[in-house]
Amino acid sequence: MIGERVNGRAIPAPFYALGAIASVQIGATVARRLFEFLGPAGTVFVRVGFGALILLAMARPRRLQFVTTQWRSVVLFGLIIAAMNLCFYESIARIPLGIAVTIEFIGPLAVAIAGSRKALDFAWAAMAAAGVVMLSLTGGKVTLVGVLFALGAGAGWASYIVINQRVGRLVPGADGLAFALLVGGLALAPLGIAGAGPRLLNLRNLGVGLVVAILSTAIPFSLEFAALRRLSSQVFGILMSLEPAMGAAAGFLFLGQRLSFRDLLAILFVMVASAGAAATAERPPAVQDVP
Repeated sequence: MIGERVNGRAIPAPFYALGAIASVQIGATVARRLFEFLGPAGTVFVRVGFGALILLAMARPRRLQFVTTQWRSVVLFGLIIAAMNLCFYESIARIPLGIAVTIEFIGPLAVAIAGSRKALDFAWAAMAAAGVVMLSLTGGKVTLVGVLFALGAGAGWASYIVINQRVGRLVPGADGLAFALLVGGLALAPLGIAGAGPRLLNLRNLGVGLVVAILSTAIPFSLEFAALRRLSSQVFGILMSLEPAMGAAAGFLFLGQRLSFRDLLAILFVMVASAGAAATAERPPAVQDVP
């Protein structure tokens, strides 16, 4: 796991969560540059495949035999991971990263307020919906297909949170997620091979894909594990609400994607709604990063 001290001083607990967010978004910018060579499908295949190998090495599962109920949940989990990541990469191939992340964030926000009867939660939902509508109506740089893929990624993220809780109960430690990533990589293989072809054998492309997997899987996994040991799920959920802003910043700094004032205001709406829902929920589920 990531070291817990720098120059002999303890790292403040929120920095683990913020580091995980930053790593995921930087990984997305590196992946976006790889689209030119592998396309979204080829890139997500390499990312999830390497991610599975990394997590299997980190988790070092001691047994491969699961009962039928466990395998069903793990396979479903893997298919959700594959669909979620494919939709997200297809989205950022068409619309700016900050906008895609913001629209996708509707998924975990919906999970956080699902079943609520409080008027305040309906207000958070309305604020988030307003933000998404504002982003969807942005002219020029936003396409309908890109928005639909981002919404698909959001639905996948919501499903990921729900099924992850089930897998966590059925399979000890990180074994379930590790094997689910392996299933996801296998599911993505036909699309990745069809999309990238022989370019998948290029060592440079594989090297960049490995970097994406490290930034998007290994580092966030370690940092989130450390954060959740030190922070309440409520605080963790509030910190995760910074993800859209981090995505917008990463897109601007590393991809040169400029957003209008209306875009930034819409992102702020979703962030405030997410933080508000996490802060006022009685038992908020931790918003987990995309593996």
